[in-house]
Amino acid sequence: MKQVVAQSKHEYRAFLPHYNCVLMKFCHILIVCCIVSAHAAPNSSSSDDLEIYLSDSGFITKISKVSQNVSNKASDLVLNAMGFLGVPYRRGGSDDNGFDCSGFVRSMYEQTLGKALPRSAREQADATEKIDKKDLQPGDLVFFNTMRQTFSHVGIYVGDNKFIHSPRPGKQVKVEDMRQSYWLSRFTGARRVDNSSNSDGSKN
Repeated sequence: MKQVVAQSKHEYRAFLPHYNCVLMKFCHILIVCCIVSAHAAPNSSSSDDLEIYLSDSGFITKISKVSQNVSNKASDLVLNAMGFLGVPYRRGGSDDNGFDCSGFVRSMYEQTLGKALPRSAREQADATEKIDKKDLQPGDLVFFNTMRQTFSHVGIYVGDNKFIHSPRPGKQVKVEDMRQSYWLSRFTGARRVDNSSNSDGSKN
């Protein structure tokens, strides 16, 4: 009996990290669902209850402007990207075994929208439409100078001055605030992807 109990405890401890990771991803996805759907059905009682809850929680004030501008395609893109939170950085990676920054962006667009972006961050910046920072919408690309190059890092804007990206070796896919001093000082541009046609580029 004691052996069975000990084995059960061992299996539980082995499962717990995986469970916590899945739970964290679910919580992030739930928050984004609230962001992109808070105003989707304003006449329904369930939507009223949701808005009351979000207002009491402080979410409405932060994301009301964002949620009004999110297209279905952009919301699908952001939700899909959130599903990869915690996936490790891997140089040259472009699947759920690991991503580098441009591989993550390319993979999210290809999976969600069937859009084949170029492989490197620099090429992605060249192949997309330049927009002003103040015009950023969820699904747009944000670029940073992290390696003494103008477009050496890229992420996907998710709204409320946040972006999701695969940062660097030893880190995992995560959401960060563009207003943090590190990212604020290294921001080099915003781009919008034209989804009307596909484009591709060679891998560096």
